[in-house]
Amino acid sequence: MKINFFKPFIKGNETKYLNQLLKSGDNIGGDGPYTKQVHQLLEKKYQVKKALLTTSGTSALEFAVRLLDLKPGDEIIAPSFTFSSTINAILLNQGLKVVFAEIQADTLNIDPVDIEKKITSKTKAIIVVHYAGVCADMEKIMNLAKKYNLKVIEDAAQGIEAKYNDKFLGTIGDFGCLSFHETKNITCGEGGALFINSDNKQVIERAEIIREKGTNRSKFFRGQIDKYTWVDIGSSYLPSDILAAFLLGQLENSEKITKLRLKIYNYYCQKLSAFAKKNIIKLPKIPKFSHHNAHIFYILFNNGTARDFALKYLKSKGVGATFHYIPLHSSPQGKKLGFKKTDLAITEKVSQTLLRLPLWAGMTEADCKYVVKTLLDCLKKL
Repeated sequence: MKINFFKPFIKGNETKYLNQLLKSGDNIGGDGPYTKQVHQLLEKKYQVKKALLTTSGTSALEFAVRLLDLKPGDEIIAPSFTFSSTINAILLNQGLKVVFAEIQADTLNIDPVDIEKKITSKTKAIIVVHYAGVCADMEKIMNLAKKYNLKVIEDAAQGIEAKYNDKFLGTIGDFGCLSFHETKNITCGEGGALFINSDNKQVIERAEIIREKGTNRSKFFRGQIDKYTWVDIGSSYLPSDILAAFLLGQLENSEKITKLRLKIYNYYCQKLSAFAKKNIIKLPKIPKFSHHNAHIFYILFNNGTARDFALKYLKSKGVGATFHYIPLHSSPQGKKLGFKKTDLAITEKVSQTLLRLPLWAGMTEADCKYVVKTLLDCLKKL
């Protein structure tokens, strides 16, 4: 039996909307009719001041850092246990410096205590990554931001539909960045969104300008000016309306998709709890303030040897399990920036011992049972 690590769940109006768009002869470029519908849906459902679709979660992060309007030498604190896009967004703004903070051993999210230790007079912002759709401790982080006058960017690439208490991830900090990559719960293949959580008209206007290659084209299409021109440095962050049409069909099903994923997640927890009680593995911890979206189901082994054995065993039986991030601070690029493997001990240990199981909304009961049986057979050999 072969179980893929992930598959997109396409059971809604995705094809219908695509066909309607292509038959209509309407604009299929950026900011077409479906993009506008997605913006409205995101702003209404997630209570966002301004939502802007982007070409990826990566571009949303780059976009957010640009909007901070920082200067060479300024520092941004971020976790090392994340995808390279989080840190590239900082370093692509030449002269900015990344400062890595440790993660918490239980939630794998950035540690507010270590954040405060890393704050200097040059610190201007914090990038929070909500790992696996489980929220970081946003109350403590936002209190730090207020205390030290820092901006907060939420990397909520994995966080669609997840909440911190009653607030959706991506809507708490100054900016939120979502991803609709094919591996995410809600997808259009490649895509993302920037949430602007301020009603500051100057910030929103500048965001529209940056997103439109540095022009005031958005104002032109709203009839506010009679012609548009280049007014600032920007880029092209607009996805095709083809992607937006597909995404709208996905977003309409977001609650159903989340429920299906949670059912699988809870099944894994139930079946593996006995081995967790014996301390053979650790299961994910969900804090009381977190309402997660079952983006990732992972287990932690006691050491890298056991994890590697399990990974090899599962793959030999057709189960598409995988590891996750190689810490950025000890990666080749991280070393070029002057970081050492010993800088973040918890991050290193988690990277060496974490294993992710297949989890996607279309998994059948037979799929789930096979994954669990195979894993249990493996754990009995350790």
